[in-house]
Amino acid sequence: MQWETVIGLEIHTQLTTHSKIFSGASIAFGAEPNTQACLVDLGFPGVLPVLNEAVVKKAILFGTAVEAEIARRSVFARKNYFYPDLPKGYQISQFELPIVGPGHVDILLGDGQEKRIGVTRAHLEEDAGKSLHEDFQGMTGIDLNRAGTPLLEIVSEPDMRSAKEALAYARKIHQIVTYLGICDGNMQEGSFRMDANVSVRPLGEEKLGTRTELKNLNSFRFLEKAINFEVDRQIDVIESGGKVNQETRLYDPQKGETRSMRSKEEANDYRYFPDPDLLPLVIDEDFIADTVKEMPELPEARRQRFQTQYGLSGYDADVLTATRAQADFYEVVVAEAGDAKLSANWVMVELFGALNKAGLDLEASPVSAERFGGLVKRIADNTISGKIAKTVFEVLWDSKDSADAIIEAKGLKQITDSGAIESIVDEVLAENAQQVENYRNAPADKQPKMLGFFVGQVMKKSQGKANPKQVNQLLQERLKG
Repeated sequence: MQWETVIGLEIHTQLTTHSKIFSGASIAFGAEPNTQACLVDLGFPGVLPVLNEAVVKKAILFGTAVEAEIARRSVFARKNYFYPDLPKGYQISQFELPIVGPGHVDILLGDGQEKRIGVTRAHLEEDAGKSLHEDFQGMTGIDLNRAGTPLLEIVSEPDMRSAKEALAYARKIHQIVTYLGICDGNMQEGSFRMDANVSVRPLGEEKLGTRTELKNLNSFRFLEKAINFEVDRQIDVIESGGKVNQETRLYDPQKGETRSMRSKEEANDYRYFPDPDLLPLVIDEDFIADTVKEMPELPEARRQRFQTQYGLSGYDADVLTATRAQADFYEVVVAEAGDAKLSANWVMVELFGALNKAGLDLEASPVSAERFGGLVKRIADNTISGKIAKTVFEVLWDSKDSADAIIEAKGLKQITDSGAIESIVDEVLAENAQQVENYRNAPADKQPKMLGFFVGQVMKKSQGKANPKQVNQLLQERLKG
């Protein structure tokens, strides 16, 4: 039997505020446990939550980016459940009336086709605390620093049919929220976490199969692996005569498998009801209009602009706009260097290659965009050759000096004086008379390869400083005899 996979994602994005969603407590990462939770976060009697206006603006930006409906009136509800890291016994979230309604994003499939994925809703909520196990053998520690951290939970329609589609969708959402600056996207610190609802059904069947929820996936690689494992597991269960249980499962990256965590709760298990301490959130048109004015250029618009403004190929534009940091870096380099295509090549090949080799993100690059642009500028104006530029880049990587300072200090300026190059060319030809005769007697299709020998000799004699273009032209003229 052929099976069809059905996947929907719930993505928790931590919003980039300085304080929590309903209190003034800090959300700085890495603080000592239980030093950033105030009485509001802990739900002490007599305290009241006050909504952080910044989270409302960030939700509006996201909703606008995915062409969703922005609710003029939304309501916060209490989601009741009992976990050790939830001191209030309930989580303030949104249920029936979320701030962001239906929208969509378009993902690119492997065959180059686009597919539209529906965004069902996005709602604001507070995060719970964190249970700690590693440092407490046989016991569980509780860190409530995260309690009250603002989240925007983005829920998709079950429109994805493979792990790769789910991966493309998750990456797209990650790209959008980081471009908007509403989430830093840091998965290691838990700022971007994914839950995948996975089910299978016979191909052609319209009724959905029983789904399982894969909880708290914090890397794109784990998301893909977990879904693929779960799909195979569910098919095995059904084909063996068993029944898939609706449950929440965890992915074990060490074993590469999912395991049961708990039976899956339904909405009515949480006994949602409107939070009596918070008034309905009412947003007027002026507030939305003022917020949308802050909307930055989105990835797709920037990708298209890179093609039209800088004349880049679709591939180059895709790579350079993959993240906002990359696009920003590139535009600074172009502004310094003035040559868009040369800048693109050097950023994508030399810089990204060096960062990859060093295991660094662009944000940790030891070479700033301004300094890197200074290097590309000197290639563009023929001060140095591309080969010498690689030497300068190595020094640039390990120092704080500018490219100009390095070129000057090491005497690396390219020789462009035609008289000086002619002199070197003549010396090389005189010293290699037999090779000259061989070249002149060789078939025309062999000569380009043989020319490389003479170019190499000239570059060696000039210590790599002769302008390669001039060297090639002069050699071709002289070797005609």
